[in-house]
Amino acid sequence: MPTPPTRPSPLPRLTRAAAGARPPAPVRAVHLGLGAFHRAHQAVYTMADPDWGVAAYTFRNADLPRTLTEQDGLYTLQVRGNGEPQTEIVDSISRAHPGGDTERWLADLASPEVALLTLTITEAGYRAVGDGTAIDRVLAGLRERHRAGGSPIALVPCDNLPGNGEVLRGALARAAQDEPPGFRSWLGEHVSFVDTVVDRITPATTQDDVATAARLTGFDDHAPVVTEPFSEWLLAGEFPLGRPAWEAAGARFVSDLAAYEQRKLWFLNGAHTLLAYTGPVLGCATVDEAVRHPTLASLIESWWDTAARHASLPAGDLADYRERLLRRFSSRGIRHHLLHIAVAGSQKIPARILPVLRAERSRQRLPEPAIAALAGWLIHLRDRDVVDPRADELVTLARAADGARRVLSAVDAALADDRELVTTVDDYVDHLRRSVL
Repeated sequence: MPTPPTRPSPLPRLTRAAAGARPPAPVRAVHLGLGAFHRAHQAVYTMADPDWGVAAYTFRNADLPRTLTEQDGLYTLQVRGNGEPQTEIVDSISRAHPGGDTERWLADLASPEVALLTLTITEAGYRAVGDGTAIDRVLAGLRERHRAGGSPIALVPCDNLPGNGEVLRGALARAAQDEPPGFRSWLGEHVSFVDTVVDRITPATTQDDVATAARLTGFDDHAPVVTEPFSEWLLAGEFPLGRPAWEAAGARFVSDLAAYEQRKLWFLNGAHTLLAYTGPVLGCATVDEAVRHPTLASLIESWWDTAARHASLPAGDLADYRERLLRRFSSRGIRHHLLHIAVAGSQKIPARILPVLRAERSRQRLPEPAIAALAGWLIHLRDRDVVDPRADELVTLARAADGARRVLSAVDAALADDRELVTTVDDYVDHLRRSVL
């Protein structure tokens, strides 16, 4: 969240009256996790349906709800590609609240007019348990809804987790295990869990972005959001009390998300991970720099070719997706820093790289891009400040004489026993280091 300007702005403050915007829509959706991604993604899709307003809550930032309230829920969406940024004023947030507004939170979740709850609570939010956690707050809201008559509701997690609907269902079931049987039965019968795949890069807003929003819109906006032109939202599940017409803004409803989750993990996230660990070794700082480096560009194309051999979607769908990814990666409008993507490799490598590597090894192949990703990760663990839940353990393993085998053992014991693979990764470490000499 940017710091508000220290001097009075000569521009009018962004409000519904100043912008000539429609009045706030009736609240029919609640959102938990009011941050930049929600405001660049779900809130934008919801704006396509003027009959649906969002009551948005955050338990992390007390300033943002206050700022949005002062702006009647409005903010500027700044879409940055290769040319002049494009701006749009988003008006789907009818109310914004801090997490301390517990009474309003419970009342909103209990309201029969509210048909769905969307969530962006980060991947860690689904694992955290206990008082004050996101899952605890959701459970409290559902408990209040049950007491108020028990209208059905759809829960729509929008975090980057495979099978996120089932992950949320499991988290709530564990949290509710000591609840009365009647409430637990109601959870199973009247609460639906929608699986989603979400995608839109949304970097932190800077003071320059605030100034650009003011220049392009003519309004003083204290809460603008910056994002890329690309946006994707795939959903699978039931909405017993209805939903906004998200498809009018490009959302797609499919019967099975597994193939699309795989596509995103391998093609988008896997490519990002490959670049995050090899790019800095070759002197690149951002994704757009990396895809312009001939060696890295070749590795990405090879990675996509390799992943395509094991993907579930038709070849035409994958080819189209690759073209869109390359355009996104090449855009200079969003500076996506590689070292930011390199955070938490112990969680990303097993999900994004190793499934393809295992499939290749079962066919006695040694795919260069997967080898490169592992070698780059080893260099990262040895040479850089590592941000990872297992940082202390992995850095120690990586710096041992047989670091490649030890690090592989920490994420997949079977791969660590693959002597040919381990030797090839070790050799590729030397190859990457020689490439910058």
